Amino acid sequence: MTTHLLDVDDLDPSSIVQILDRAEQKDPAPVLAGKGVALVFEKPSARTRNSSEMAVAQLGGHPVTIRADEVGLASGREEPGDIALTLSCYHAVIGARVFDHRMLEAMVAALADRERSTPVVNLLSDRSHPCQALADLLTIRQEIGQLAGARVAYVGDGNNVCRSLALAAASTGMHLTVASPEGYTLTGKDMAVIEMVAGSAAQGGEVSLVGDPRAAVRGAQVVYTDVWTSMGQEEETAARREAFRGYTVDQILMGGTDDAVFLHCLPAHRGEEVSAEVIDGPASRVWQQAQNRMHAMRGLFLWMFS
Repeated sequence: MTTHLLDVDDLDPSSIVQILDRAEQKDPAPVLAGKGVALVFEKPSARTRNSSEMAVAQLGGHPVTIRADEVGLASGREEPGDIALTLSCYHAVIGARVFDHRMLEAMVAALADRERSTPVVNLLSDRSHPCQALADLLTIRQEIGQLAGARVAYVGDGNNVCRSLALAAASTGMHLTVASPEGYTLTGKDMAVIEMVAGSAAQGGEVSLVGDPRAAVRGAQVVYTDVWTSMGQEEETAARREAFRGYTVDQILMGGTDDAVFLHCLPAHRGEEVSAEVIDGPASRVWQQAQNRMHAMRGLFLWMFS
């Protein structure tokens, strides 16, 4: 059965561990030798494109990066399902970074009746960012030593990154506290995610929502944030800056933690969601986290084709 990855809950806890273990293999098998991997980008990218292409190359495959306008994804010239069917004729995996999550779902639906369906991997959508979450888990495990019981605080917008992190936390036994202002909470973005998190919490994980960043970081081992205004939300910039006033992760906020390390999925806006002293300081693991995007992607492909 083909395993698509549209969000972290497409993976059971044991599969997540296997992916993370494979991500740290020093001499991975060339499981993609002679195979192509299509990487479709409706949204521009720095880390996702580079990490994905290098992961494919390290496994002996050939990455083919495709702009949305080249296949008609952005203009509607061709249906997402037809694009997926076409790419599946040539490639072993289809990765796509899109504005609308429904495009990924349409790709999966079109491939459902194929005898040998090509897996679709979400490289980012408005709903979720599972490949980022895998890199986050890898980084946290490297820093804390284990995921179960790790205390993580997320300060900021309850966005796609936060959603995938919440699912990952619940599935791996982490304790995640999310601090967001009213109107930008995780539940406000997606009511269904709370039910999904509750279903995953059988692993001992816990996701709590609070309004006060100081309460969220109290005793945390990891503090995570993201930009206040994501790509496509530029018209909301002024309103968001006002709403998120007081949610900057600075040295004062980090002082309320249990000597926590700092994570950020990047790009970062110093002086807004994080101070320069924190992201450029000794607690920052941001560049380790960015490098782990490549390792986690390689682990995912190894797991898919081992």
